[in-house]
Parts: sequence; C-alpha cells; structure tokens
Amino acid sequence: MNDELYMRRALELAKMGSGYTSPNPMVGCVVVHEGRIIGEGWHRAFGGPHAEVNAIASVQDKSLLPKSRVYVTLEPCSHFGKTPPCADLLISSGVRDVVICNTDPNPLVAGRGIKKLFEAGAQVKVGVLENEGLELNKRFFTFYTQKRPYIVLKWAESADGFISGPNYEQIQISGPLSRRLVHKWRSEEQAIMVGSHTAAYDNPRLDTRFWPGHSPLRVVIDRKLRLPDHLHLFDKSQPTVVYTYKQKEQLHDHLQYVQVSEDESLLDQIMADLHARKVLSLLVEGGTYLIKSLLKENLWDEARCFRSMSRVIGEGTQAPPMAHGQLLEVQHVGADQLFHYKNDPSPRHNP
Repeated sequence: MNDELYMRRALELAKMGSGYTSPNPMVGCVVVHEGRIIGEGWHRAFGGPHAEVNAIASVQDKSLLPKSRVYVTLEPCSHFGKTPPCADLLISSGVRDVVICNTDPNPLVAGRGIKKLFEAGAQVKVGVLENEGLELNKRFFTFYTQKRPYIVLKWAESADGFISGPNYEQIQISGPLSRRLVHKWRSEEQAIMVGSHTAAYDNPRLDTRFWPGHSPLRVVIDRKLRLPDHLHLFDKSQPTVVYTYKQKEQLHDHLQYVQVSEDESLLDQIMADLHARKVLSLLVEGGTYLIKSLLKENLWDEARCFRSMSRVIGEGTQAPPMAHGQLLEVQHVGADQLFHYKNDPSPRHNP
C-alpha cells in the first residue's frame, strides 16, 4: 500500500479544521481496506469528536475494520479529556494496523497511545510524512516544546520603508485585498497582540469582521495604564487581556488586567501567562517597538510584511528591519507585495 498517498489525504483532511480546533491540534484520519478508502474524518472543532471517531463512524461495514489500515496524522490520544481515548476506540473496533505521521508532544499522551496499540497487538508505523505533519501543527508543537505560543509578526510598510507618518499618524498603506487577508489570518490564530502606541494612535478593533470565523483573544500591553477607556479594545465585545505594571480592579470577564513585574522580562511574563491560558498562537500586529523587541530577543516564528508598491510616506516611523530569518516567498496581493519570513531556528538571542 502507498502509505504516503493515504497519509497525504489524511493531512488534507486535517487542514479542514484550521481555525476551529485550538488548543487541540488539527488531525485527519483515513481508513483503507484493500487499496480503497472506506472511511475518513477530521477533528472539526475543539470539544467535538476526534478525527479517529469521525473516520470510524463513517465506515459503513464495520466488519472490515480488523482487515483495514488506519492512517492518522497524530498519535491517537490515550487519556480521557473532553472525549474518550482514541487509542481505545481503535482497539475496541478491531483495528490492527495503524500508520501515524507524528507522535504527540502533549505529556498526557507522549507515546502512551502508541504503547497501548502495541500492547493490544496492533502493528504501528510512525513517521510517514513527518515533516509535513510538523509544519501542519507547528503551533501545537511549538506550544509544547517551547512552552509559549507560536508567534507570527505582521506589519505593512510603504514603498520607502515607513509604517506610519510623522507623530504616529495613521496612514492606510495596504490595499483592500491585503486587509481582508489579515482578517483571515486573525481567524486562524488564538490571540492577537498590540503595544500601547498602536492601541492609542490606530484604535484598532482586532476582530474578524471582514472574514468568517472566530475573533481572537485581544492582548494589549499598557505598562502604565495610560490608554483611554473609550478605545475599541476595551469595548468588551471580545475577550481582552491587558498586561500592566499597575494593579487594576477586574470589572468584566471580557476585559482582564494582568499585573506583571517590572523586575522581570515583560515579554517572558506575557508568554508564560498566555501558555498557562493554553494559547497556542499569537499574531502580533504592532507597533514597531514591540515587533523590534520580539525580533531582538529572537522570540518569533514567522513574519509577514506587506509592502506597498506605490505608497510613499517620506518621513515617520520606520518599519522593523529583518536582520535575520529566511525569506520563504514573495507574493503579489492586489497592489501590494507580501514578504513571508521564517525564523532561523538558532538559539534565542539575549536582549
């Protein structure tokens, strides 16, 4: 049997859960009997049935399962969470041949699902299209291996390298297609962060009003609590967390203030708190100081930069420099160019 062919199909299915499964990973599953797919499924949403459950349920003739090979993109879970263990389901269904793309880094699983299958007499093959699986669930793997969210930096710059005009004047740089794409990105990440200058001068909403999907958790840095209450970020329309050095009374579940220490790294404290909240991914939309700080500490995974091919500002706030990182691709989005960078996996720099 062509293991890569069927695993690729399972990865395709897994992607269909993008934006809906966090903090769970995206998982796809395919059931194959004598070279024919007889069942398939994916994890559709957090809290719902896992991929294996949906795939097994889709098999019309369950008597074929003991003679079938099951392809799953992530090691079947072995613990009770919001759903029963998938490893137990495969065993009770009579499955004796399982091909797995990636092992699960979650300490609650971490090889226990594979061990259960082995002990039940199943044949297990691990590592088929492993790199593709790691890329698919890079947020999930970063969360467990780095103990922080997967961090995506985003900004738009003019043709002459500025992100705003003099005195932080807000200037529309990117075109309508680029702005719509950004809202799509927001729907795919769990949280979105801005610094105090961006909050004050741009007054962003940080929602997904131009794209269907969930609006992310808003994360705001306001060290001295100087931001005015009338900003969109404080309208309580979606969950918002504000990190500050000062103590603030909690008045609403959708607007939480988290006091952090001035004696420790602000970014490290924020990442630790987001990790504790099980936030797998973070989109950072500015401003320049915040993005430069993350670049300086090598605390990022991807960077996406829109560059206008026609807008010239002349003076103002300069765009963050990309001192290191691998340029993956350059795309045209309407009248803009989109530069996509991936971080060099070298050790984190000290600030």
